[in-house]
Amino acid sequence: MVDQFFDESREQSQVKTSIVQKYLMAWFNVIKRHAQRSGNKVAYLDLFAGPGRYQDGTLSTPLLILQKAIEHPELREMLITVFNDKDQKNSQALEIAIQSLPNLDRLRYQPEVRNKEVGIEMINEVERLTAVPTIFFVDPWGYKGLSLQLINSVLKGWACECIFFFNYARINAGLSNPLVKQHMDALFGERRADLLRPRLAEYSATERELAIVEELSLALQEMGGKYVLPFRFKRLDGSRTSHHLIFVSKHPKGYEIMKDVMARESSGDEDGVPTFEYNESFRSSGILFEFARPISHLKEMLLDEYAGRTMAMNAIYESHHLGRRFVKNNYKTALLELEQAGSITCNPPVGKRRKKKGLPTFGDQVIAQFPLQPKG
Repeated sequence: MVDQFFDESREQSQVKTSIVQKYLMAWFNVIKRHAQRSGNKVAYLDLFAGPGRYQDGTLSTPLLILQKAIEHPELREMLITVFNDKDQKNSQALEIAIQSLPNLDRLRYQPEVRNKEVGIEMINEVERLTAVPTIFFVDPWGYKGLSLQLINSVLKGWACECIFFFNYARINAGLSNPLVKQHMDALFGERRADLLRPRLAEYSATERELAIVEELSLALQEMGGKYVLPFRFKRLDGSRTSHHLIFVSKHPKGYEIMKDVMARESSGDEDGVPTFEYNESFRSSGILFEFARPISHLKEMLLDEYAGRTMAMNAIYESHHLGRRFVKNNYKTALLELEQAGSITCNPPVGKRRKKKGLPTFGDQVIAQFPLQPKG
């Protein structure tokens, strides 16, 4: 039951909320000057907001976002918030919970709570609302109302980003259920969903997950969400995937910011490379395979893909990290290890660069020269 979802604040939900909060603040710090010059407004939309509190009293995402805004002198002068839940009981409880927040009157724009079904009318309304930079958070209990059209409605605007909770367990089951075909078609696109269904019957559980997330990512990219970043959540026993938190952006800067946020929220790392997962590490291929390769593989890729080229570290990072789970520090580690092994030459060389805590560093502007053929 939907109500049971709010019976307790699961650790998974806390990680999800932490990612959304941290991204909102990092995003705001990047775009606030431009936003101040062009209307002095930014927005946060949540169309499946829930009652605001779990049964144990813990605040859920809407209230935590508002708390963060109340505490921030600039954000509270600019943030417009719209929360919606089609369940009237939830929307009424959320309204009461919001009004109980301390110092709510510090917000220049008071939160708006709605009680509507998420459909075509809501999609058209979202398109009107996103005339200002917007974070669009979509966290449905299942899949009804979640569609490519809904996500696309927010991505059209400048600095408008979407973060949605993708209920993998239910969508995996739904793709083979003719009774919910229209919902699956709305999420993947009818043609793509029809091509995907017969393939899934031949796949193992792991292959099914890879194919489903891959096809969703491709569908999002086709409609303009060029940069797609998944973060996986496992069930409490670690046996299966329950959800993916999917980030969609039109701009590489947003992708880079979210990658850093998700990296810090990962439950572990492999060879210093974050797993982009809450629980066990990725073991996959396709779009997820690129999020499962440690430093040794990164060094091999760099030697192969940049053979014969000379580039600054930051240029290498910016041209290579998209679609992969490596963060900037991973590139610095890989390049430093290649330099120390004599596989590449650098300017300035390691002996002439500053050290940090007695250890050599690899700055953004250090030039790396790759041999035409990898050594060894």
